[in-house]
Amino acid sequence: MRAFSSFILLASIVPTVLSVKTQDFKTCSQAGFCRRGRALATRASESATSWKSPYSIDPNTVFIAPNQASFTASVKSSLYPAISFGLDVRVHDDGVVRVRMDEVNGLGKRYDEAASWALIAEPKISSSIQWKVGKKDVRAIYGKGVEVVIEFEPLKVTLLKNGQEEIVLNGRGLLHMEHFRKKEEPKLAVEAEVPEEGLNADDAQKVVKLENPRAWFEGESEDAYWEESFSSWTDTKPKGPQSLFIDVTFPNHGHVYGIPQHASTLDLRTTTGEDPYYSDPYRLYNADTFEYLADSTMSLYGSIPLMHAHSTDSTVGVFNAIGSETWVDISHPTPKSTETYWISESGILDIFLMPGPTPKDVFAQYSSLTGTQALPADWAIGYHQCRWNYISSEDIRTVQKKFDEADMPVDVFWLDIEYAEDHKYFIWDKKNFPDPVDMINDVQDTSRKMVIIIDPHLKRVSSYPVYQEAVERNVLVKQKDGTSEYEGWCWSGSSAWVDFFNPASWDWWKTLFKTHSLGDGKFSWVESTENVYIWNDMNEPAIFNGPEISMPRDNIHYGGWEHRDVHNINGMLFSNLTSQAVMERSTPYKRPFVLTRSFYAGSQRFGAMWTGDNLGTWEHMAVGIKMVLANSIAGFAFSGSDVGGFFGNPEPEMLVRWYHVGAFSPFFRAHAHIDTKRREPFLLDEPYKSIVKDILRLRYSMLPIWYTAFRESSVTGLPVVRPHYVVFPKDEGGFSIDDQFFVGGSGILVKPVTEKGVTEASVYIPEDEVYYDYFSQHAYRSAAKGKNITVPAALHQLPLLIRGGSILPTRERPRRSSTLMKQDPFTLRVALDKTGFNARGELYLDDGTTYSHQEGQFVWKEFKSEKQSKNVIKISSHDLGSEKPTEAVDGVALTTYDGGNAFAKSISSVRVEKLVVLGVASKPKGVKLGGKELEWEYTPGVGAQESKKEGIASVLVIKDPKVAITTDWEISIQL
Repeated sequence: MRAFSSFILLASIVPTVLSVKTQDFKTCSQAGFCRRGRALATRASESATSWKSPYSIDPNTVFIAPNQASFTASVKSSLYPAISFGLDVRVHDDGVVRVRMDEVNGLGKRYDEAASWALIAEPKISSSIQWKVGKKDVRAIYGKGVEVVIEFEPLKVTLLKNGQEEIVLNGRGLLHMEHFRKKEEPKLAVEAEVPEEGLNADDAQKVVKLENPRAWFEGESEDAYWEESFSSWTDTKPKGPQSLFIDVTFPNHGHVYGIPQHASTLDLRTTTGEDPYYSDPYRLYNADTFEYLADSTMSLYGSIPLMHAHSTDSTVGVFNAIGSETWVDISHPTPKSTETYWISESGILDIFLMPGPTPKDVFAQYSSLTGTQALPADWAIGYHQCRWNYISSEDIRTVQKKFDEADMPVDVFWLDIEYAEDHKYFIWDKKNFPDPVDMINDVQDTSRKMVIIIDPHLKRVSSYPVYQEAVERNVLVKQKDGTSEYEGWCWSGSSAWVDFFNPASWDWWKTLFKTHSLGDGKFSWVESTENVYIWNDMNEPAIFNGPEISMPRDNIHYGGWEHRDVHNINGMLFSNLTSQAVMERSTPYKRPFVLTRSFYAGSQRFGAMWTGDNLGTWEHMAVGIKMVLANSIAGFAFSGSDVGGFFGNPEPEMLVRWYHVGAFSPFFRAHAHIDTKRREPFLLDEPYKSIVKDILRLRYSMLPIWYTAFRESSVTGLPVVRPHYVVFPKDEGGFSIDDQFFVGGSGILVKPVTEKGVTEASVYIPEDEVYYDYFSQHAYRSAAKGKNITVPAALHQLPLLIRGGSILPTRERPRRSSTLMKQDPFTLRVALDKTGFNARGELYLDDGTTYSHQEGQFVWKEFKSEKQSKNVIKISSHDLGSEKPTEAVDGVALTTYDGGNAFAKSISSVRVEKLVVLGVASKPKGVKLGGKELEWEYTPGVGAQESKKEGIASVLVIKDPKVAITTDWEISIQL
């Protein structure tokens, strides 16, 4: 939440025009280090045939670590022979290659801690791989044809698979690590005679090269080395230039994805080369870009420097562990290759090369580094209702009552900044919220939760105990002098910011969320309960009177690091500590829910994110889907966009379509600006109100599918919502599709409508398989690989298909919240594949709130349909947990699993109340469970195996077989 309004106290310092002000944010040409980086690339391009990187390895310094797949070496630059760099290359147990380079014994120390914040642990180096040192390179071959080669002169790192180049570092010779230097460092000048008649152009260029022989690489002038200005701000640079440039080439991959967050397509567009789509590189600089453009490379709220490169042959990944502002140029020299160029303001070279070769492998390799998506509480994947602001305790009670009167499900009510007295977070405005604990308990009594905002800015007044304690502990961010407290302006007026890089802030911050008194005058949130969860906003950090609406880059954090070094990591630490605080306030621990706006690699371990202050437009609805997919493949699976748009008053048609989008987003929240009209779904006129009610109920009926997908994500790193290239990595026709997607491994394919006046939609079917309409059971087919089909998409209809071969567990009884569904029975939709026999699905359940699943307290079932004999289909359920090797959940190994565990016993009465089997070839002669005939009903239609027919599929409904969801069973269908 961040928007500007003329009646707010801070109006004198906050703009009132509700539109993105592009002039508030830098372009590459306005950032000195980005100008330098692009200029270097231009010089290289203009001298392509003669260009050579100045960086090389001294072969005499190569050192192979004993019994480890790692080596170190000294790197020199011919530009500055006196400057030394250290190279460290290692291969991890899973085949990931880590390449690190840092300045050695320089005048200063480069920031080298970015990876330590992102990684879950120091990766284990392989002990089975041996480096081979040659005259020109060092290399190692491992796995199934994977080879890494480090060439000495010029320095180049190449990852190959079966002899084919997959990833190349410095292949274009653009690597440059600007070393620390003195401000008046002398240039190497060479005397040159100048004739009296002057110089012609060629002679003049020769003289320039003589006077500054490094100009061919670094340029002829010191561009913004020691200071630069933007708008009214001046950024002092006492450490001088320390930027890092590196080219990363994918010679055999024509598609790249990732580097969120941007409002753009999933398949990243060109920014350089012939006729680029964008003129500026993709920017990674966490910023409060409210009302952002719907098609732009502008930086937004979070930054994950991870990129996937994909082709029909393989998928590879690159994680560039750097915390400073970074720009990424992309070009395609051929349709089957990609060149990228990463330009960072500071930091060391610390790049992880992930060899794949499949998307699933890359997800596993990346999650082994930064962790998987935290398994959320089950209620957190329900529907969340928010606006800026519900104005009082009674407002919350009224909204809750209206949801119940409309018979609409909802799990969470939210409070924005106006709950807090003078925006002093944790402190209630007692005029409007006189009874906060009673209000929270009233919500709890209806089996719902509350989320309340805590922003990072602390009001600088002595009457605010949180600020006072931060001052006493000396844990606030400092000005550039390193000693004076930094003062900026945000919602609280004059504000200070906790420096979460300072370990002294960690335990203190967690005590603030305790719901009991700590004594000794220490502050804790006693006017709260364990039913309250947290929203972290404005944590880029957003500062109204700061450069680019953020913190000055020369501010100082713990350890003496400048803000420029850690900017993109800053917001993650805030949500990290808040997540720990919410978890640790309970005994035993409960799973926290924390929503963050700003994020970095690894933020997925701490909660959920949303795409920020979007607009209520069709364009923002559409790009929100693409942004969620981009965040998902970058590891942050628990993501979503504000339903209805934060700004504006969407018409009813748009709002309905947006609820469809939200219902198929991992994080499902409606939110609105303070100046918008109230648009809770119960306020809609008919037929819109009933349509949205059906959408909400659809989401709730499918919660078991979503929870199972989240569990898989928490174990494997696979995203909860998956673009086509992830599910069908060899189908080139789907590589650029980002307006439809699959939900987990369930077989659900959804294409939300994001245009006005639509009555039908085109859906891409990627394979020769039958797909069923979720609602009408219409069977669609694609005889040829890659076919677009037309499906009905009137306002009350959602293009939602079930892939043949899938089994979907749902709960169909309407409830007002997810907590009340825990003992409800299940319906199994069995969508037979084109053989007419086969299908498969999974269901994962646990208590949904604690960490007891890590002790084996869960139910994990596999449902299968298969051919038992020529005319018999067998549908069965059996335990997965007892048959598969125990896997890690949330990074913790499951040491034991017993299908009769306490949780399983607690839901032993939960049954399967119905099976709906789609595509049965003919009317059954009988349907039996253990020899007992079951009650069933058959509606004839198209069979799954009838490859040339489309139309309504046959439907077999098996009524109440009276089998428990926790037990193993078999049902036979005799044809």
